[in-house]
Amino acid sequence: MKKFVYLLIVLIAACNGLNTNSPQMIEGEWHAKLEVMDGYDLPFTFDLRREHGQTLLEVKNAQEQILVDEISTTADSFHIQMPVFEGYLAGTFTDSSMTGEFIKESLDRYVPFYAALSEQDRFPVKRKPNRDVSGIWETTFNPGTADEDIAKGIFTQTGSKLTGTYRTPTGDYRYLEGVMDGDSLKLSTFDGAHAFLFVARVTDSLMEGAFYSGNHSKELFVAKPNPDFELPDANSLTYIKEGYNGIAFSFPNEEGNLISLADPTYKDKAVLLQIMGTWCPNCLDESKFLSGYMNTYEYTDLEVIALAFEYAPTKERAFKAIKRLRDKLSINYPILLAQYGTSNKAKANEKLPMLNHVLSYPTTIFIDKKGVVRNIHTGFNGPATGAKFEEFKVEFDSLIQVIRNQ
Repeated sequence: MKKFVYLLIVLIAACNGLNTNSPQMIEGEWHAKLEVMDGYDLPFTFDLRREHGQTLLEVKNAQEQILVDEISTTADSFHIQMPVFEGYLAGTFTDSSMTGEFIKESLDRYVPFYAALSEQDRFPVKRKPNRDVSGIWETTFNPGTADEDIAKGIFTQTGSKLTGTYRTPTGDYRYLEGVMDGDSLKLSTFDGAHAFLFVARVTDSLMEGAFYSGNHSKELFVAKPNPDFELPDANSLTYIKEGYNGIAFSFPNEEGNLISLADPTYKDKAVLLQIMGTWCPNCLDESKFLSGYMNTYEYTDLEVIALAFEYAPTKERAFKAIKRLRDKLSINYPILLAQYGTSNKAKANEKLPMLNHVLSYPTTIFIDKKGVVRNIHTGFNGPATGAKFEEFKVEFDSLIQVIRNQ
């Protein structure tokens, strides 16, 4: 029933556009929150403005600003489509407030949402911070369980204000922003896919807390300061299994044509193969990088192919998501539909059985002109990781030259 109501809102908005008799959202700074779990709210902020009669939002997460330009209103209802990703905000509004939900239809997820015109900080601060958490924290999520994972917390603190990210063996958690309030660490991010909240108690030698993803997931974590902590080498985690000579696949493009490495297009060319999903923020970061790299260098002996593993329930919706990503990023290389209905990694591995596993979206495979896999890079360290992203760019270019010259 919820889905029907919000689809009706979208349809009416699309037909009528902006109704001048409706309340007008006031331009300025807004403070928003999503209701997650255990009584916690996930806060974020955005600026609302109008340009040439169009309403725009700019969502802010630390150094990141996300421009949102697909906003529809009718009567007192709104629909805010986040860029690239499926997720959207919908509900009712007055000139200075919004009430509704953050919705991912394909996953049947609905998170209560509220926003108000306000210049208040992302998180309120009531106490002086008890310590500076700047630096590297060796972190374990779900400690002592079968789902235990490691991560590298990287934080910068100025007074009470805190920014940073977590790097994991499969990617980073992008731009986190928050505070140290006494002995309490609070960090959040919202980008239309990720809706993350971290809360923890911090002493000199230990951080203990919980990580919430929307209102559907909670993971406990512990961390300790460790400036020497390193994650496993991203170039060693995924490999070709014994008994296989290389990569082989045949998946459809948006026109329904099956594409494979045996096609004449790829003869005597190096190929970069990206395992990804349009729903994946790390994949978005990598796709921006790959598209920019290819447009900059325009190598005639290098091709990129992306294999999309989509949770959209139908082929039509999966290809719609692929087209949306392609159009938003001006991608000029093929994005093939490898799987729809689930983004399950074990299922993805069935489509690429020559790999020991599909551990991460994205995973990038470097194939030389003879069809030999020269390297497989698991995960992606995006712009939020700072120096690690710069290091990756140098390594990436070196690997491209290797496969172009083999």
